[in-house]
Amino acid sequence: MATSIERLLWSIALPGFGQFLNGKLIKGMVIVFLEFLINVQANFNEVIISSFHGNIEKAIAETDYLWLMFYPCLYFFAMWDAFKDAGGGRNSYSFLPFVFAAYFVTVGCIYSSTLKLFGVLLGPIWLPILCVTPGVCVGFFLMRIIRKKHIEQF
Repeated sequence: MATSIERLLWSIALPGFGQFLNGKLIKGMVIVFLEFLINVQANFNEVIISSFHGNIEKAIAETDYLWLMFYPCLYFFAMWDAFKDAGGGRNSYSFLPFVFAAYFVTVGCIYSSTLKLFGVLLGPIWLPILCVTPGVCVGFFLMRIIRKKHIEQF
């Protein structure tokens, strides 16, 4: 039997795989289809290759930002959904790290063609990746605050 962490990790590998492991075949197929559609329309694989080769200006030019904006929400929703359906995150606020990661990565996408970090333009792959950690941290921080306030009320 696959654990909630295993399903989360498969969703990181490819959105929809965690849903397949959870037996949610239709949901998994929809997520895989949407991931494929957004990936192709945003030219995401070419952007990843250019970014990894250090061709940030080429990556920015290749990116269809109107499509790429959808990717973080789909990606983090698929992770949260697979994790939740497998029994992970038993409290009602466990979605917050996933949601805030999606928010922060989306903002990273928005500014990735212009924002420089220490004088270096990071582009549509590296800046959004750097935005994951602060997003997850803010989500966990808010989850702790809400849980603490909820416990204090009772």
